[in-house]
Amino acid sequence: MDWHIPYLTSELPGIGGKLRVLPEDFVVEEVPAYEPSGEGEHTFFGVEKRGISTPVLVQKVARALDVPPKGISYAGMKDARAVTRQTLCVHAVPPERLLSLELEDAQVLWAKRHRNKLRIGHLKGNRFTLRIRDVHADAEPRAVAILDVLASQGVPNGYGVQRFGNRGNNHEIGYLLLRKDKAALRAQGIGSLPFRRYRFYLSALQSALFNRYLSERLRQGKMDCLLTGDVVKKHTTGGIFTVEDADVEQPRAAAWELSPTGPIYGYKMMRAQGEAADLEVAVLDEAGLTLEDFRSVKSKGSRRYLRYQPEGLHWEMAGTDLLISFFAPKGSFATMLLRELLKTEVISDEEDEEDG
Repeated sequence: MDWHIPYLTSELPGIGGKLRVLPEDFVVEEVPAYEPSGEGEHTFFGVEKRGISTPVLVQKVARALDVPPKGISYAGMKDARAVTRQTLCVHAVPPERLLSLELEDAQVLWAKRHRNKLRIGHLKGNRFTLRIRDVHADAEPRAVAILDVLASQGVPNGYGVQRFGNRGNNHEIGYLLLRKDKAALRAQGIGSLPFRRYRFYLSALQSALFNRYLSERLRQGKMDCLLTGDVVKKHTTGGIFTVEDADVEQPRAAAWELSPTGPIYGYKMMRAQGEAADLEVAVLDEAGLTLEDFRSVKSKGSRRYLRYQPEGLHWEMAGTDLLISFFAPKGSFATMLLRELLKTEVISDEEDEEDG
């Protein structure tokens, strides 16, 4: 099962260049879903970190506060090889104490009380400010051509190489776990797994299947074109419905009011109808799976946008470097835009935890 996705802009040459020469070349600012109220038993606090991952940051803060790492929550993972700003949360620690912390490679920027705990997914998305160094001599016209397509049609909302591991086979392990093939798992040196790791491998399988579906839509030129029977989601409200007449709804997709979704396969997943359903079933048949196979591992399934809009997209040349900034909504990866620009796979520490 090949998880690789074709480029939307395959006919356009890439800009070349180098990413992440310095941490400052990759700046990520989390955009929160809401602001803390100023009252409550939890404390939200904003942190800027440099060159470390979110789990390492959590360990540093936990040690400094003398609390267990599990007592600190966050809305999403942020890249290690970057300068990032994100919100964390801890219970029953005064804001003043957080503001007084001295951390290596990180700084607490603000702290404020709130009534509820911050949880995974409690964010609108992330704003990226990136420097791509030593780009091709023709990078400017190349970037214009690629970014025009992405701004109009959208960025393919697939899963990148980080989801599938260094050997690119996390999804294969997920398949064996789903099939409960203990002999094949032992042959790969896999025995008992921690629950989180077990779920990650199953999620990698779901991700590979989604990528297969998205790849077929891209090959057919229908990532941004609605099919009769598509399950679509509104961008403003998240409202979801099935398309009865693609010609009627297509202008709304062109205006970015809504987008088609693809399957995160699971036993309770909302199914497409008609032409769109045929493709969903074909991908699952190709893998030798059914939706009911996911019941035993309690994977209900969900729907995922096939594309995302890079909002506030801005770019400029700075000598031999390309500077680019944009907002990506939660559940979407900046690396999917960068791979279109560079025409190569881009590794990231971003994490999407919305799978079903």
